[in-house]
Amino acid sequence: MKKEDTKAANKHVSTSTSLDDEQRVKVLSPGAMVARRFFRNRLAMVGLIIIICMFLFSFLGGMLSPYREDQVFRKTDSVLKDYVGTTKNNSYRLIPMEGKTLPSSISAGLERAVSAGEESFEANDTTYYLTEEGEEFYSILGGSQIATALALRGDYRFNENEGTTLSDQAKEAISEAIDNEEPTAEADGVEYQISQKGRQYQISVVEELGMATKRVFSAASENNELSYDFQFAVEKAIDAGESEVEIDGITYELDSDNDGESVMVFKDGEEYAYISYYVMNLIQSSDFLSLDLRREIERAVAAGESSFVFANEDGTEETYRIQSRDNQYTIRKYTETYLNDTYASPSKEHWLGTDGNGMDMLTRLMYGGRISLLIGFVVIVIEIVLGMLIGGIAGYFGGWIDTVLMRVVDIVICIPAMPLYLILGSVMDYLQVDPQLRIFMLCLILGLISWTTIARMTRGQILSLREQEFMIATEATGIRVSRRILKHLIPNVIPQIIVISTMELGSVILMEATLSFLGLGVKFPYASWGNIVNAVNDSYVLTNYWFVWIPAGCLILLTVLGFNFVGDGLRDAFDPKMKR
Repeated sequence: MKKEDTKAANKHVSTSTSLDDEQRVKVLSPGAMVARRFFRNRLAMVGLIIIICMFLFSFLGGMLSPYREDQVFRKTDSVLKDYVGTTKNNSYRLIPMEGKTLPSSISAGLERAVSAGEESFEANDTTYYLTEEGEEFYSILGGSQIATALALRGDYRFNENEGTTLSDQAKEAISEAIDNEEPTAEADGVEYQISQKGRQYQISVVEELGMATKRVFSAASENNELSYDFQFAVEKAIDAGESEVEIDGITYELDSDNDGESVMVFKDGEEYAYISYYVMNLIQSSDFLSLDLRREIERAVAAGESSFVFANEDGTEETYRIQSRDNQYTIRKYTETYLNDTYASPSKEHWLGTDGNGMDMLTRLMYGGRISLLIGFVVIVIEIVLGMLIGGIAGYFGGWIDTVLMRVVDIVICIPAMPLYLILGSVMDYLQVDPQLRIFMLCLILGLISWTTIARMTRGQILSLREQEFMIATEATGIRVSRRILKHLIPNVIPQIIVISTMELGSVILMEATLSFLGLGVKFPYASWGNIVNAVNDSYVLTNYWFVWIPAGCLILLTVLGFNFVGDGLRDAFDPKMKR
């Protein structure tokens, strides 16, 4: 043999004379062997990295985000809003005198009386009289009760109201009118109205209460209140075709337009009032509609225009749009207003844009990850506790206990999960359960429905393990039952539990996303990846705002894929024979 070959052979021969570390065979512990096989699995490492990134993104990212989860961002924009509602007036408007009242309930009776050409009408147990002052213009008189008269054996006993005294001449005139069945009586220059109710007669004084007209009066200034005398005198002047009218020593000029359909009233050369047949109501009561704009609106509506341009007092021109429906007109204009910055495109302020509520999408995804991952782990903990407890008891004791518990498992498996989720979600919506409490109720419901898989797996494993020698030894040494189960059986089942739980995590996250997508899971203002994706219920959002739902969908996909990779890696690490 060559010298080199001899040296090479002697390299593997120990020169030690004792059994030390050089002689000892290095053997890894079972846990270390599992960890070694797991970390050598590339897909498992990819899944572990994904999960770590998801946790960092959700929990650390939410802490570093400059925005709150429920912070709404707003912007200033020009929005086409309703400004004025207008229609041509075809009914009589009641204008009471100062100190008098004209209840709106008499309008129907007034319209009927005018249509029938009658001079009076009954309303609210009172007789009202009409005096035609001009075209579509009437003064209204009414009776104010001052006394009653009771017929007793051909004589009349008068009962005056407090503060009222009837003279002898008035009583005599009233009595004579009653005997002659006349509705009115006159005495001392006062006209009395008489109405009978049984044996009692009501005596009223006829007085002017106001007027009824189809024209609409508008003042040039919101601080300028048009008096009743002014409106009455202008109505009379318009019907008489006069160009000016004097009221309380002041002369007002009248400028008619549109064949008398509208009239502008001037005082000292300045616009004072405007009269037309159009009723105009401002949508925003804090605004004031100038007379020039009223005239322009009336002109555009009468001409059938769809829009018009009007110069404001500061000279700025604004475009007004007219919408009509059943002779009702809505005047709209662009108004600077604060709006939620909804569906804003990605920018340096909002890297993933904003959602339909004007909230930062990236921040919502971070906080949504917290909710989705929290629900996943809480549900898995509930499943493990219930599954190992029931499966362990059934598997160890067997017999009738095993039969009863497995029938319970069968019943739970037979429950239709999705209809149950829909019913419970609707009940929580009806009861208006607090969104935060709803999250924990969702975890409890998912956990109580999904524990059966772990229970059956635990039972099967314990049925096999309880017949092995180490369990016979525990029974022979007198170890109590609870210690046998918890100390010797459950630890041998934990590897399978870990594998199943890891793979179930992805399913739980998908189920939460599904329920939230259907509107039955996590509710606003809390975010989860599922209710973020819920925005795709609107086809317009689906096609135009990809940044609202694609990132959340990708996060769900990556998280579920990561848990599945880790679950496969753990399964192969615990049982290498399962590896294909």
